[in-house]
Amino acid sequence: MDWSKFRLIPRSEDFFTLFEESSRNVVLGVSQLNALLSDFSSVEDKVKQIVDIEHQGDKVTHHTMAKLNKTFVTELDREDIHALISGLDDILDFVDAAARRMLLYKIVEPVPEAKKLAEILAKAVDEINKAIPLMRHLSKPNDIMKHCIEINSLENEGDQVQRNAVAKLFEECKDPIYVIKWKEILETLETAIDRCEDVANILEAIVLKYS
Repeated sequence: MDWSKFRLIPRSEDFFTLFEESSRNVVLGVSQLNALLSDFSSVEDKVKQIVDIEHQGDKVTHHTMAKLNKTFVTELDREDIHALISGLDDILDFVDAAARRMLLYKIVEPVPEAKKLAEILAKAVDEINKAIPLMRHLSKPNDIMKHCIEINSLENEGDQVQRNAVAKLFEECKDPIYVIKWKEILETLETAIDRCEDVANILEAIVLKYS
């Protein structure tokens, strides 16, 4: 008789695999954002690609939440799983928002600072993507913490780039509509980098809890 059919406590799901899938999808979305800003042509098609990637990220997040609701025993505390998968999803939400705004506002050419912020964002999500698989080996917390420290440094860099860019807009641009559009886009890009720092903070908290 197959007694597994009568299991009262659902088996623990491999949430680490779902974290890794979500992280890779975030990297893909940011890569597409950089591709858009590097070659600002066929904007509608490129934004659609980013939107599709964001929708795929939502599917991974919803799948993770559904599994979490059905799983009694988990590798990490339930609140940590929820926080991490939600944090990864938040990054992609702001990538999607920035891309959509560029299309909606009929941007003709990106400002250099937008490209710089996207490059910083790419570095930050790369650090996340390197750190996430290490969650399977919490016996080596220092390896994870190194990536978190680098993400925090990148967030500081992004914050400085965004502040300088907005100051430059107000100082040099006479078109208030142009200023409003780019101020919002730059702030959205910087918020995406902020969300990377949020994920780093979640990783740090998990490491401290389990190491």
